[in-house]
Amino acid sequence: MVDPVVPGWKIERSAKTRIESMARNANVSAAVMLELLAEHVELTDQGIPVWMPEKDRAGELPIEPT
Repeated sequence: MVDPVVPGWKIERSAKTRIESMARNANVSAAVMLELLAEHVELTDQGIPVWMPEKDRAGELPIEPT
């Protein structure tokens, strides 16, 4: 680890349990599983996961491809 931190968030117990279960099945720690999930989630051009609704684009100017 280069810059480890302890996140100060609360999450639902069921989400924690699911992450721990995935980690156990993959033979890694829950922390490593969370890091891997963050590294491998596919993001949109808005920087949010593809499975989340898009943010409002009102006020954005269209960019024409070159």
